[in-house]
Amino acid sequence: MNEMLVSGWLNLGGFVAVLAYLWNLQRSLHQDIAGIHRDIADLRERMARLEGLFEGFTGRKETPAA
Repeated sequence: MNEMLVSGWLNLGGFVAVLAYLWNLQRSLHQDIAGIHRDIADLRERMARLEGLFEGFTGRKETPAA
């Protein structure tokens, strides 16, 4: 009987450890994805700025999309 109790507690401890690991992994992935979103936003701004400079340099006017 005592062996079953000990075994049950060990199984529960392992389950909690796996849950903690998965929680930490999910949080880490969330932070990585947020960083990628910031990088993409920065890249969009930089590309728009270059596009404006290029249009000013060539004197090209933007044509509306059909």
